Amino acid sequence: MSKPRPITDHSRLSINTATTRAQWNLSQAIDGYARAGVGGISPWRDQIAEMGLAKAAKAIRDAELTVTGVCRGGMFPWTDEVGKLAMLDDNRRAIEEAANLQAQCLVLVVGGLPAGSKDLAGAHAMVEEAINTLLPEARAAGVKMAIEPLHPMYVADRACVNTMRHALDICDRAGEGIGVAVDVYHVWWDTELQSQIQRAGKERLLAFHVCDWLVPTRDLLMDRGMMGDGVIDIPLLRGWVEAAGYDGFHEVEIFSELDWWKRDPDEVVGVCKERSLTVV
Repeated sequence: MSKPRPITDHSRLSINTATTRAQWNLSQAIDGYARAGVGGISPWRDQIAEMGLAKAAKAIRDAELTVTGVCRGGMFPWTDEVGKLAMLDDNRRAIEEAANLQAQCLVLVVGGLPAGSKDLAGAHAMVEEAINTLLPEARAAGVKMAIEPLHPMYVADRACVNTMRHALDICDRAGEGIGVAVDVYHVWWDTELQSQIQRAGKERLLAFHVCDWLVPTRDLLMDRGMMGDGVIDIPLLRGWVEAAGYDGFHEVEIFSELDWWKRDPDEVVGVCKERSLTVV
């Protein structure tokens, strides 16, 4: 396979606000990313709520940032009917927020086992039932839903969909309006990754998230690495998604209590910009 196209500017760089969560609220992140000349932003729903949806939407428009995703919908499996209804209501609000922000997708972290359960197949069934319930509403709102497969270490508590193959099987059954978010941190190890990216194709590759896997990793949730500091061959994976037709943003999403969240946020954004040209 030929090398991925060179990245020569930051017009297709997006920063997920998790990357500067400890330092900046959403308003500060919007200002900071725009000031740095970054093209996109992916906000988290708690930050949207804190700022206010209408105010956030206006600020992002005024800053001329593209919303590459809203984080997140999902957490589908439920323990009782009350929980099910609350989950559906929350996801309907997520769809509304994504629509108001003109987001390219609503990222779905599907959730793990219900509390006290060991029924993994049952959790899988709940995920599909919830998606089938919500997808027509997302289509009507003009919002694409993107399943993000998470690393298998999160199967019990965060996501019981852990491979591209599983995510795309769900997409096949669900139909139009749903695809995948490819986060290199979660899928780089998968021996089927290239073929499943090809299977997804342009229409279902809705987001491409980048960071790095550190060795050693000191905390499996809060110690993601900056691109180039770990063992993931990010240009190889970017080449695969581009060969499959993806021509969108590459979105930096780093959770880092031990390092990057302790640094000056302008420095963090500056390193993101530099590594997006030299590593991604």
